[in-house]
Amino acid sequence: MIMKDMILDRIKNVPPSGIRKYFDLINEMKDVISLGVGEPDFVTPWNIREAGIYSLENGHTQYSSNAGFIELREEISKYLQRKFSLEYNPVDEILVTVGGSEGIDAALRALAGPGDEVIIPEPSFVAYKGCTGFTGATAVTIPLKQENEFKLTAEELENAITDRTKVVIIPFPNNPTGAIMTREDLYELVKVLKDKNIVVLSDEIYCELTYEGGHTSIASFPEMKEQTVVINGFSKSFAMTGWRLGYACGHRDLIGEMKKIHQYGIMCAPTTAQDAAIEALQNSDDDVAMMAKEYNRRRRVMVDGFQKAGYSSFEPKGAFYVFPNIKSSGLSSDEFCERLLMEQKVLVVPGTAFGECGEGYVRACYASSMENIIEAMKRIRTFTDSLG
Repeated sequence: MIMKDMILDRIKNVPPSGIRKYFDLINEMKDVISLGVGEPDFVTPWNIREAGIYSLENGHTQYSSNAGFIELREEISKYLQRKFSLEYNPVDEILVTVGGSEGIDAALRALAGPGDEVIIPEPSFVAYKGCTGFTGATAVTIPLKQENEFKLTAEELENAITDRTKVVIIPFPNNPTGAIMTREDLYELVKVLKDKNIVVLSDEIYCELTYEGGHTSIASFPEMKEQTVVINGFSKSFAMTGWRLGYACGHRDLIGEMKKIHQYGIMCAPTTAQDAAIEALQNSDDDVAMMAKEYNRRRRVMVDGFQKAGYSSFEPKGAFYVFPNIKSSGLSSDEFCERLLMEQKVLVVPGTAFGECGEGYVRACYASSMENIIEAMKRIRTFTDSLG
């Protein structure tokens, strides 16, 4: 038996993340300033960590229900209602997952399969296309444009829909561009989608990191509530990446089927993380606001730094990424990133890691210390000068 011949083609055909090779490289280098990892540099706030410690000290180490502790689901329901005017029944419309990524995977596996199409605006989070490939469905990508502030337009969406479209992913605030969709922007998409048998997967993991106007969920439109599954979590807003906790909210029929996938593959999310998340939702609004304020300060420094280095940069209004246009360097995205890393020891990620339309761009994450950002911008200007 030749093992590689036994593996499904649709699994083999999904490439590994384009980000990983750069992380492997920096493991072998010293004194690298990494602007590559999409992870808060803040430690999880103390009250949240303390709740996790108390959970362990109190011996709270058994399984939870498959859907997650009802106390946590109730807090998620309250949070979404007071923050974003979303109403979900904690009993059967909320599923606690192992990170937002598991929610994306479970939703796509429940909804799409061979013969179906999943629309993915790009550049976007690498997991969308990978998880779609695992289902056997076809990923249909829409290349977003800098001149449109990397927003998804109604015309672009309408042109991508076919009679095979099953799911549309709405990834805002966006990784890697930092683009957001206002309520007015989303309403134009609602007019396209509301009468179609298409489910919207709205990834709102960066909802608290919106720097102008506040976040709007497409599920807040009454006509879209039942055909939308909202994916969210604690990693970005609450600086809880390593706790691996997220959630999915949607119609009880879909959440029920996603729960089966979760039940057989995962059983339940970690109980310690769930106890910590209850505390996060009850008592950490000030910490979330403080971190968002600091990200906003760093955002302005990084945008200004890339512009002074000669690279036009769309001003991101959400998440914690800058997506500068580096075409003036004369280098491809990969060449730019490799040379910047080797010559100046600064890690940024090629835009092509987030879709082919990312060529000519790089992603830099400002969830790093101000000191590192300022030094990285100096090194990038030095690198640009060396290109002549």
